[in-house]
Amino acid sequence: MRGLYAIADVVTLAARHIDPLAFAEAVLSAGPAALQLRAKDTPARETLALLRALAPMCRRAGALLVANDRPDLAVLAGCAHVHVGQDDMPIDRVRRLVPGVGVGVSTHTIDQLDAALAARPEYVAFGPVFETRTKRNADPVVGVERLREAYAHASLAGVPLVAIGGITRERAPALVGSADAIAVVGDLLPAVTPLDPRPGSILDVMAEVADRARALHRIFAPPAASLGALV
Repeated sequence: MRGLYAIADVVTLAARHIDPLAFAEAVLSAGPAALQLRAKDTPARETLALLRALAPMCRRAGALLVANDRPDLAVLAGCAHVHVGQDDMPIDRVRRLVPGVGVGVSTHTIDQLDAALAARPEYVAFGPVFETRTKRNADPVVGVERLREAYAHASLAGVPLVAIGGITRERAPALVGSADAIAVVGDLLPAVTPLDPRPGSILDVMAEVADRARALHRIFAPPAASLGALV
């Protein structure tokens, strides 16, 4: 996994009056490594419907679809991975329940990271690297130096590391060489989203989302010649 790990956060998108599927289509046009649906407060049936709609979109774009927190919905929707946090179901239990679904895990300390690496997840996320406003009750900021330490541990274990938390186009270049991919939520969106419902204004917003996604992905994406060798 290398490049942009985009997160479609339902709450953040709703606050901007942006449809999750339209957002996903714009982001996927940039060819990101992965797209995660974060829908913590959305009823399970609605979340499943969104995941099922996203699955063929991600397959066409060659991006991994990741369900947040819900292994059951991940397997029902045909997701590539499920992402779990420190307070969610342990990795080994997730694998027993949904053996065909890969597992990624959030970590916030080196001890948590090492424990996760011992379980051999498909990837680990480490952060928040910077202060973030898109996650409630966020863990303490780890900073770039601690991210570098985490990346050394993950690289030694052969597990991709995704940096997460407050990452923007301006901050991302400083993380090259300290992560395999960057998870981004807020910086994929324009600073101000117009409330004008006309199709032209909506298309302008989606065009900016796509441009932001491409810019972020290029910072970490490998040269085209080596794409086929990546998992």
